[in-house]
Amino acid sequence: QTYAAPASYTLHNMFKPPAFDWEKLSGEPVRFNCRDQGLQLLSDPILVEDISFADISNAYQQAEKKINLSFTVDGERLEDNEDNFFNNLRAGRMDAKEAAVVARETSRSFTGIAFWPRLTLDAAGTNIVNSRKYPDGGHQRSHWQTVLPIMSATPIGGLNGGDKIIVT
Repeated sequence: QTYAAPASYTLHNMFKPPAFDWEKLSGEPVRFNCRDQGLQLLSDPILVEDISFADISNAYQQAEKKINLSFTVDGERLEDNEDNFFNNLRAGRMDAKEAAVVARETSRSFTGIAFWPRLTLDAAGTNIVNSRKYPDGGHQRSHWQTVLPIMSATPIGGLNGGDKIIVT
């Protein structure tokens, strides 16, 4: 399975053009350790892909379907994200006043859609590998990564709880 959620990324907010050209990534996603507090989710994740390797031929047919993703920004997550970003920035020795400004701006911005895997290893569904906490997508230790394609050269800011993020 692949889960996805819209996300904010601190460095995307701190290093904007012309200082850094995010478009030079050419669509290559940024890869994150699943414990990296510099990446925070803006809504609950949704299942975007469910492949059964027992029936792989059917999985190919499903993969060719186009999907539209719709997320609702969670106001509580925005508040929690601001605290998490602030603590992360302060741990990196950023001045408290500057960290507060960057944390507020970042917590209310959209960088891209984060994706991560979840594997069910048996038919009974009792042996499951979660790369992020399930079902909320929270941070946890994992050897797998979260990938984040950067959607634009600058973050889309000014988000509020209840706002919609739609990807087609």
